[in-house]
Amino acid sequence: MEHSSDRNTPGGTGETPRPEGQEEIKPSEYLRAVRSHLRSGKYKEAYSILLQASIHHPEDPLLLSYYGCLQAIVDKKYRSGVETCKRAILLLKKQGSFSEEVLYPVFYLNLGRAYIAAGKKKDAIDTLKKGLKYDSGNSDLKKELQGLGVRKQPPVPFLDRSNPINKYIGMILKAEKKELSGGKSGKRGR
Repeated sequence: MEHSSDRNTPGGTGETPRPEGQEEIKPSEYLRAVRSHLRSGKYKEAYSILLQASIHHPEDPLLLSYYGCLQAIVDKKYRSGVETCKRAILLLKKQGSFSEEVLYPVFYLNLGRAYIAAGKKKDAIDTLKKGLKYDSGNSDLKKELQGLGVRKQPPVPFLDRSNPINKYIGMILKAEKKELSGGKSGKRGR
């Protein structure tokens, strides 16, 4: 016999049956299911869960951020997806939780991905770089930027990339980096 609470679980599979009377699913449970689907590349399934979550938790910033991102990617509702991601960031700022600094990279990643889906490359780059200001080592943000073809700023930013000074400093920095990492340049000595 199927309980009504079995149908209300993230993913609708009844993975975590609930006792009668305990109907509400926590945002963290929705997020766990969404992230699992996203890791598996199942964007439509994740979006379906977020549609349900947005009904029960319309003011949860993290759920809204993922919802906006997938709204742009899956549903092709670009403007609405971007606006939802922006609204999620504003809600996070209003809540002023202690973890907002930790969450900003995720929020900017989702907004950046919504911009990418919308074909707004410049906005995506600006947004992803903003996320890197909160977590300069975030591999997801870096990966998205690389996918957009974004290059590092030259060593002397006010000079053109092709300026001999930038070229020379760049070569020195690259050689130092290889030396520090113990890597070999792949070129053979003469």
